Amino acid sequence: MTDYFPYENLRPNQRDFIELVSKAVENGENVIIEAPTGFGKTVSVLAGVLPHAKEMGYKVLYLARTHRQMDRVIEELKAISRKSPVSGVELRSRKDLCLHTYLTQFTSDAYTAMVVCKNLKKMGKCEFYENEKKKKAEFDELVRFFLGEPSHPAEILDYSQTLELCPYDLTKRIAEKADVIVASYLYLLSPTIRENFISSLDLDYSDLIVVFDEAHNLPDQAISALSDKISINTINRAIKEADEYNEHEIANFLSILSRGLEILFQEKLAGRDVQETAIQPELVFSHVVDVLGLDTRWLVKTLNDMVAVGDSIREDRIEKGKPPRSYIGRVGEFLLLWLSLIGREDYLFLMSRDRGLSLELVALDPSKALGFIKDVQSAIFMSGTLTPLEAFRDVMGVENARLKKFPRMVKRENAQVLVAKDVSTRGDERSLQVYRKMVDYIVEAARIIPKNVGVFAASYEVLQGLLSANLQVRLEETGKAVFIEKQGVSSAENDLMVAQFKAHARGNGAVLLGVMGGRNSEGQDYSGDEMNGVVLVGIPYARPTPRVQARIRYFERKFPEKGRYYGYYLPAHRKLVQAAGRVHRSAEEKGSIVVLDYRLLWRGIKKDLPDWMVETVRPVDLGRMRLYLKRFWAT
Repeated sequence: MTDYFPYENLRPNQRDFIELVSKAVENGENVIIEAPTGFGKTVSVLAGVLPHAKEMGYKVLYLARTHRQMDRVIEELKAISRKSPVSGVELRSRKDLCLHTYLTQFTSDAYTAMVVCKNLKKMGKCEFYENEKKKKAEFDELVRFFLGEPSHPAEILDYSQTLELCPYDLTKRIAEKADVIVASYLYLLSPTIRENFISSLDLDYSDLIVVFDEAHNLPDQAISALSDKISINTINRAIKEADEYNEHEIANFLSILSRGLEILFQEKLAGRDVQETAIQPELVFSHVVDVLGLDTRWLVKTLNDMVAVGDSIREDRIEKGKPPRSYIGRVGEFLLLWLSLIGREDYLFLMSRDRGLSLELVALDPSKALGFIKDVQSAIFMSGTLTPLEAFRDVMGVENARLKKFPRMVKRENAQVLVAKDVSTRGDERSLQVYRKMVDYIVEAARIIPKNVGVFAASYEVLQGLLSANLQVRLEETGKAVFIEKQGVSSAENDLMVAQFKAHARGNGAVLLGVMGGRNSEGQDYSGDEMNGVVLVGIPYARPTPRVQARIRYFERKFPEKGRYYGYYLPAHRKLVQAAGRVHRSAEEKGSIVVLDYRLLWRGIKKDLPDWMVETVRPVDLGRMRLYLKRFWAT
């Protein structure tokens, strides 16, 4: 154990954590662990898995949600390698690790990038790939160099650029021999990407020890990876593409399909005040089947032909230096998947009017993304918010698992949880008057809590309600800068905003407005004065849309008497706890948590909160909140 723990002193309970992981790996078991923020989970899990992995030749695959979390693993591996030899590499997407301007300019998703990369190599149009053969000695030397010490992607990118070699291929070659591969969840959650990834490394699942960091994210990430969506606009563009390439039979098929969808839309959604509705999946094909007299076999043949034509069109567009898309191929792939899933109870088939008519395949069971877990040597799931562990085990379908919850690190005197007893974001209680009352709470908290404060709302709708009640102007009157999280911005833009927010901790302080479950309320580290307090506005329960209701029904069938709790209540409570956890990075850091929703005082909700929150909860009105905050920060 000590050979792979790089620091002089162990924090409380770290030895138990390391030994638990070590025994599980040795015995081929899985582990589900909850350990608090600031525990040192990353270095502990590495210290637990590496001895057995090195001895028996297992590959450690460490999966995280964000680039920031992945970078942190490399930092810990660098520290370990200064004590004991260990190699590690961080996988990024082709777009992040590509020097070819065509790919970086024209691709936006992992699948398209994979197709483009494959075609550029096949057509001899990637000089960096061609250089791998011409500069084989330099390429092999770089592989050996980076196996000597764990490296960040930027380091590999710099060397590759200098020698005009493909950084993505270089990273993959390093990964083939590295002890630890750090990657995004998507590498194992997406079935297509997973199979390509495992086969490219020439690995069996039994060769792997898999670590899922921040595992509370897994249910949502798994659902996202298994789901898909297409719009009527894409189908109409596919018709134009078919005409352009003289694929008249495909154009005719798609035109009739499009007309059938318009008819279905009029029946299901037109004139109704709803954004989406569940449909019988066969109805999507009913019009085209009736008009063309197709049976299922011919329908499948037509869709497979569309996929093949799509591949040819992409090659043609790459040859001409145009964006490598094919709407025909995209529609064919989606409809084949739709057709293959008919009859499956774990999928919902939706029609929606999101930015125009759309069809959506919604996965209901996140455990379907983890079917491979039964074949790996060991899987470790860890987070600061997995309570109750049995629920996570059930929902994600993790068998042969040890469960362990480590105690809090937050000292009682450093934690304060105040719950407003006169406001809530319950749907029937939302009004401008209530939002104004909440703004009073937020402004007073921001005024009293020193330096930086986070305000995380239950949804963007609630955040907008607060802004409509003059929140931004009133916060600026406190003398603190105000930063607002925006939907749809890139990671780079968001990271820049958060860095600017953190910088204000060295001055008068600032307030960051965002949402629970968002990228700034989970996974971000705020040290010292970078977030001395958070105000949590409401509880982030999902709106009762058809997809949410379908998931609850599915869970109620799969987990009798627990379905609504597993599928609706618990995910929201975990998001709230994650946001609350932003204020404490160590046992010594002080932090105030103000919750603007009296429902947090209810027994059924409090049981899902960590001990340190439950022990310090106090119901307040505005006056008492002001008094308790002043007392807390006066000391």
